[in-house]
Amino acid sequence: MAESVETFDGWYALHDLRKIDWEKWQQATESQKQAALDEFHRLLKQWQDTEDAEQGSHALYSIVGQKADLMFMVLRPNMKDINHLENQFNKTKLAHYTLPTYSYVSIIEKSTYSKRETDPYKDPEMLKKLYPMIPKTDYICFYPMSKSRGETNNWYTLPKDERAQLMYEHIATCKPYTENVKRIITGAMGLDDYEWGVSLFCDDPLQFKKLIYETRFDEVSAKYGIFGSFYIGHYLSTNEINSFFA
Repeated sequence: MAESVETFDGWYALHDLRKIDWEKWQQATESQKQAALDEFHRLLKQWQDTEDAEQGSHALYSIVGQKADLMFMVLRPNMKDINHLENQFNKTKLAHYTLPTYSYVSIIEKSTYSKRETDPYKDPEMLKKLYPMIPKTDYICFYPMSKSRGETNNWYTLPKDERAQLMYEHIATCKPYTENVKRIITGAMGLDDYEWGVSLFCDDPLQFKKLIYETRFDEVSAKYGIFGSFYIGHYLSTNEINSFFA
């Protein structure tokens, strides 16, 4: 019987993607638009207060391409907080002009194939990984993925040592990019359709292409990787929101 690996879990995560009904937005009066934006800024101020208190993190992105227009990425201590935040936005005036296109619910996850001698929840470096601030780089690349459970290639029937070796090779491929490309990995087994969510952060989107292309040749990706849609977004600061909706 194949053996599972130990995982350590941190903040809950929500990736919430929306299309904007631009026709409806353009038909709104200037006072209606301003009221919607003012209310949205008040909500973002609440979220920023939470981030300043290090009780969560958030970021807003303008999505490139036709899959969505906006993406919220939010981290919070528990599932109830994530649900509350989602409902907060859904009740705003601005939400009236948006249409949900995709969402992904997960938890920040770190796993290890080796036995730890110390409590990871008392390790300052591990705590930074489990409860991070979302990097405010210019770009994000988000995609969900799973591992194959096919008749020929089944990740979950491989011996633990073999899975560990494949993952170490994968990590070695990624290592040259770690200085410029930051990442947050979330797990979603039992929470969403794909098993993991990968959020990559960088100021140069070309690095996403180079990194993902190289990892395609890793055996763990080539034989066992199942990928969902890729979403590329440009970070929207609070000061850029009004011009985005202009």
